[in-house]
Amino acid sequence: MRILVTGSAGFIGFHLCQKLIENGNDVYGLDNLNSYYDISLKEARLGVLEKTSSKLLGKWHFFKVDLEDKELLEKLFKDNSPQVVVHLAAQAGVRYSIDNPSAYVNSNLVGFANILECCRRFPIDNLIFASSSSVYGGNTKVPFSEKDGVDHPVSLYAATKKANELMAHSYSHLYGISCTGIRLFTVYGPWGRPDMAPMIFTKAILSNKPIQIFNNGNMSRDFTYIDDVIEIITRLIAKPATPDINFQKDSPDPSSSWNAYKIVNIGNSKPVNLIDFIQTIENELGVKAKKIFCSMQSGDVQATSAETSIVENWTGFKPNTPLSIGIRKFVKWYKEFYNH
Repeated sequence: MRILVTGSAGFIGFHLCQKLIENGNDVYGLDNLNSYYDISLKEARLGVLEKTSSKLLGKWHFFKVDLEDKELLEKLFKDNSPQVVVHLAAQAGVRYSIDNPSAYVNSNLVGFANILECCRRFPIDNLIFASSSSVYGGNTKVPFSEKDGVDHPVSLYAATKKANELMAHSYSHLYGISCTGIRLFTVYGPWGRPDMAPMIFTKAILSNKPIQIFNNGNMSRDFTYIDDVIEIITRLIAKPATPDINFQKDSPDPSSSWNAYKIVNIGNSKPVNLIDFIQTIENELGVKAKKIFCSMQSGDVQATSAETSIVENWTGFKPNTPLSIGIRKFVKWYKEFYNH
């Protein structure tokens, strides 16, 4: 199968491409290798993908491309005729969006519009695109369900992800594109992003530096291990969204549509308190963290928790990796990669 993955040098994109290559697919990776975080980590991921493809049947093709470059994107679609597109590229980070809004408008809105246009002009079988648990914004009812309203984002990043869901639905309706939006809940694991909690805390603890604990530790997250996320995405590739024959326009379900469109949560459904999360890292490192307790940051939320019955019923899989095992694998990779 010919599969195009945007954000292929990113954390989730890298793992997905590796799995798809191992499964014998013809994989086309797109990434602009921006400097939001350490480019050498992204280049190291690409190096692994090159080695993986050289040993296996799957083929790997990498293109350095900005999503805003519509002409180049169209050429790539025309020349390579992907059957499936997994759109993971985006300007990431909730807090970064407060100080750098234009980066989110360009990548997450203009860039996604260009992807949708390419999917329209060069028809594909299936589009899977990354949304985020951040779209739940100010909601306090947990666990978060795809059937809940998500009209009150608390960051521009979250607003762009909600916009992506709406944009995808319009293209599904107008042009018959099968679209599945995946709301990801705090994904972690080896090769993770440096701006995420596991990397921040592990680096600080091993360097004997203090860590900041926001909202005085009164926070919880639905930490989801990377392998579980990749398993679901690969199953979604094989099972595109279909119209909901029971959809009622007078009582609309936000998670589905009369079109080939679906929204799913991908989470572990076992929220972990921030202090317990830090303790799990401490236990694995054998080192106690120096803690500085702080107030809540702008754009952040106190708790996330995923209701996952929709994706479980659709794919037959439920994320199930315990935090202790996931952190053990992450710490092992971290020590090896950074020579600690």
